[in-house]
Amino acid sequence: MLHTLNFKRGIAISSLLVSNLIFVSQSIAGVSVIVHPENNSTFSKKIIKKIFLGKSKNFDNGKVILLLSPKTGSSASNEFNKAILKKTASQINAYWSKMIFTGKGTPPQEIESVSEIISAIAENKDAIAFIDADSVTDAVKVVATF
Repeated sequence: MLHTLNFKRGIAISSLLVSNLIFVSQSIAGVSVIVHPENNSTFSKKIIKKIFLGKSKNFDNGKVILLLSPKTGSSASNEFNKAILKKTASQINAYWSKMIFTGKGTPPQEIESVSEIISAIAENKDAIAFIDADSVTDAVKVVATF
């Protein structure tokens, strides 16, 4: 009986380890910040954070930034909010509510699918967005991956 319990415990622990490895490998992919291929502006983590919090409204060339993002709650949004903005989805929603109410900013335009985001970036030289790193195509330029 003791041998059976240890065997079952070993299987349970192995199952947990495998599921944790699968979760970690899925989250390692990261998020890529993308722009039009002709955008030659400078991007650092600090600049990207300022852009996506509406604190920087223009690229280096003076062009007004068009902010795009995946839908709230998507894996890319959750990862970007955590890694770059250091905020939860509810904190981001509260932040943008305040910015809208005070007239200080407009949140990123949420786009339904990754393919629509890529198309919008490829068609607009002044757009910036983030997507799952493994979804990037050669139609856009990656300026950072987190």
